[in-house]
Amino acid sequence: MITVHGAGPSPFVRKVRVALAEKNLAYTLDPVMPFGASPELKKLHPLGKIPALTDDGRTLADSSVICAYLERKYPEPALYPTEPYAYGRALWFEEYADSGLVSVIGPKIFMQKVVNPLFFNKPCDDAAVQKAFDEELPPLFDYLEEQLAAEHVGKGIVGGRFSIADIAISTMIVNLQHATFGIDAGRWPKLAAHVAAMHERPSFKSLIDEDRSMLGR
Repeated sequence: MITVHGAGPSPFVRKVRVALAEKNLAYTLDPVMPFGASPELKKLHPLGKIPALTDDGRTLADSSVICAYLERKYPEPALYPTEPYAYGRALWFEEYADSGLVSVIGPKIFMQKVVNPLFFNKPCDDAAVQKAFDEELPPLFDYLEEQLAAEHVGKGIVGGRFSIADIAISTMIVNLQHATFGIDAGRWPKLAAHVAAMHERPSFKSLIDEDRSMLGR
């Protein structure tokens, strides 16, 4: 029995859940919140973060570690390329999303616009949010637009094949959209079309709908 520990709207929890869905693996969600990490959460994830995953009584923490584990234990369908350079590229885009995109979308936009008002009764600093969206996100999107070949749009940023890279990038954009922002299709047409296609996959769509219901979006 697989259990995912973490809150659904977390992009990292969603990343793991999409991977599980793509692999047609059944699991249970334990809706653990990361705020003021409890002793129970710290037993699962010593850093008090989410997600953690329990499989057959054994626990792992960190979304990248969990997805890599799932790939080894449940290799089909594959979410990582086998060719060495393509494999490296997929890992790179995963890291780009997990470190680069989240650094702006997470604390500076989603936290401000959604989490603080909804869960902590704190006002949103709209000016700071708009500044992050206008000034900090564009260079990150510029890079992805440049890296995405036209013939790979809607298929996979690495070699035109769906992979962990597409999951990692697209899960971050879900949270951007929950904060009522999006990708300007006029400025980044390939990226906007690609992410829209990813979000239409059943593995993403059901979770996005679940989030919207929970967050009142």
